[in-house]
Amino acid sequence: MTRTNEEQHQALRSTWVSVWINIALASAQIAVGLWARSQALIADGVHSLSDLVSDVVVLFATHHAQADADETHAYGHARFETAASLVIGLILVGTGIGLIWSAGVKLHAGQAMDAVHPVALAIALLTLVAKESLFHYMRRIGERLKSSMLIANAWHARADAASSLVVAVGIGANLMGYHSMDAVAAIIVGVMIAKAGWNFSVEAFHSLTDHALDPEEIKRIRQTILSVDGVVQLHGLRTRRMGDWAVMDMHAEVASHLSVSEGHYIAEKVSAVVRAAHRVAECTVHIDPVQAHRIGPLLTLPSRPQVQALLTPLLPATATLRLHYLDTGLEVDIDLSSALRPVELTQLTQAVQDTLAHHTRLHRVTLHTRQVE
Repeated sequence: MTRTNEEQHQALRSTWVSVWINIALASAQIAVGLWARSQALIADGVHSLSDLVSDVVVLFATHHAQADADETHAYGHARFETAASLVIGLILVGTGIGLIWSAGVKLHAGQAMDAVHPVALAIALLTLVAKESLFHYMRRIGERLKSSMLIANAWHARADAASSLVVAVGIGANLMGYHSMDAVAAIIVGVMIAKAGWNFSVEAFHSLTDHALDPEEIKRIRQTILSVDGVVQLHGLRTRRMGDWAVMDMHAEVASHLSVSEGHYIAEKVSAVVRAAHRVAECTVHIDPVQAHRIGPLLTLPSRPQVQALLTPLLPATATLRLHYLDTGLEVDIDLSSALRPVELTQLTQAVQDTLAHHTRLHRVTLHTRQVE
């Protein structure tokens, strides 16, 4: 459930690229915003600073999510990435609300009505190009690695690009004489940031609370399971997220008279095929006989020691029992090592049937022996 060294290197490299870009942009935006008197550009600079915090969270999670399973994290540490996605989302929400409040207060107080310097527009356009390029780069890496955390961070960059576009428009309107538009642009940026953060937080929360996979993905997994030879039907399929992976369990129904080893083989085959075809880390398969659905009545049937105790007086010590617990009742197959005449076989079969039928819900008794002509 861990990435290869090359995949890990790609994840870290893409995040460090984002770190240095955000440091450069945030410094330029805030410095120029203060000098040019642009509330919107300062807000965008604060947004870039929030990106830097997000990058640090991603670096931390990327490192720790690859740790092997241990006694306290038996399923590994993949949910570190999910927790990081939640933190990123909350950072975005908080940043957006803060920007909305700050710009709204200044707009209401008439503190954002001054004309801004044209250089603010140049910085906003530069930021727009840089953030959009960073979005495409990080999303490509995230999709290649199937990392929701990296994809979330990429969309964080896309939110920055969109906010920079709004800032550029607001500054442009300010330069045209609509001075209040700079503060209005800052408010719009805040709304966009808060909305993106809310979406990421909800998705991460679903993963942390064992939310099931989406219906279409579950449908594809069911089709994969039913394609395995020996699987007649399945029920009780349960799925949940574990970071960017899925953990699942199910009941696969097979022919009722298969051997234990063949049932085990089918279960392992299902698990291997599902993990190869889908991003599934753990797949637990419980094998059910196709004719054993009524669990309550099944549990009232006698156990093997009880059946053996009933039949010991009737059968030789070398006899082998195969028991089948089905909805129709108990089926007993008996292999005898000794040879019997037809009349003896009939008498023994009847005796076994009478004994078992007196103590349990019996469906069928079959004796296998070498008959004496």
